[in-house]
Amino acid sequence: MRGTRNRESRNPDDGARANVYAVQAVDLTKLFGDFTAVDSVSFTVERGAIFGFLGPNGAGKTTTIRMLLGLLKPTSGTATVLGFDVVKQTNEIKKRIGYMSQRFSLYDDLTVDENLNFYGRTYGVRNRRLRERKGFVLQMAGLEGRERELTRNLSGGWKQRLALGTAIIHEPEMLFLDEPTAGVDPISRRAFWDLLYDLAKEGTTIMVTTHYMDEAEHCQSLAFIQRGRIVVQGSPAVIKETKMRGQVLEIDCEEPAIAIPALRKMGAFDEVALYGALIHAVASDVHALQPEIAEKLQSAGARVRTMDVIAPSLEDVFISSVRVYGGSAEKSS
Repeated sequence: MRGTRNRESRNPDDGARANVYAVQAVDLTKLFGDFTAVDSVSFTVERGAIFGFLGPNGAGKTTTIRMLLGLLKPTSGTATVLGFDVVKQTNEIKKRIGYMSQRFSLYDDLTVDENLNFYGRTYGVRNRRLRERKGFVLQMAGLEGRERELTRNLSGGWKQRLALGTAIIHEPEMLFLDEPTAGVDPISRRAFWDLLYDLAKEGTTIMVTTHYMDEAEHCQSLAFIQRGRIVVQGSPAVIKETKMRGQVLEIDCEEPAIAIPALRKMGAFDEVALYGALIHAVASDVHALQPEIAEKLQSAGARVRTMDVIAPSLEDVFISSVRVYGGSAEKSS
């Protein structure tokens, strides 16, 4: 995918900011009365990277993003986006970022072309530049030939691509995407992420919240947030290698629905969960438990076919980390 970046339109001081992180947050905190929504979070996002933000409902993901966008004022702490202060320089930030919410923020009673015109002009893109950017967006999103179609008539996957198009029509340096693939079919999800990878290769920084672990695996850096605090952060490979609490035993057995309660009843595991047709059981020393596991499951009518100690998946680490901090392991935003 080829863009048409207009570097000359950037402010003269942009060059001085080129080597800083796209996002730097230090002890960022947000209180709503007595409730602490975000509690002293600190993280950085490198320029040109895809940064994944994961956490269960109410963990603080959206509140953090809204502070970075300048939509909420932090109670304390500091943060910069593209070198600009999120409290004092919100107008500078808004010029340089794109935002895509889970609800897509499209106008269903407008056509594809009218939505692009509206958002383009809102961001100050007009005349020849608007025509160029619309052409790019339509080609990127595969919407050529659908310009006059009402947005309400588009499928979820096409709406998703159009929403991304409206978020990048002004060629932002950074994208904030809040659960952009929720409720979209797997094929559309993969196609959408292909578009994100292309944008990142061209230098666009992307911060995305997602509850899909396969998507998180393809982020260059991740942060898990629970109860307003970041509990784990790093690259997916480093997180899986260093942050897992305990060993993971993968069990292939008959009648998993019977096996899971039987394993939990043993009281020996930190976590027992179903992964497809297999069971993952987590404990500090699962090797020593294997004979007892085989016996218990055999007695329960769930004969074991195979048992193997495996490297943890990202989802294993996520569930382990969230539970340590006293929260639900639910992974939706």
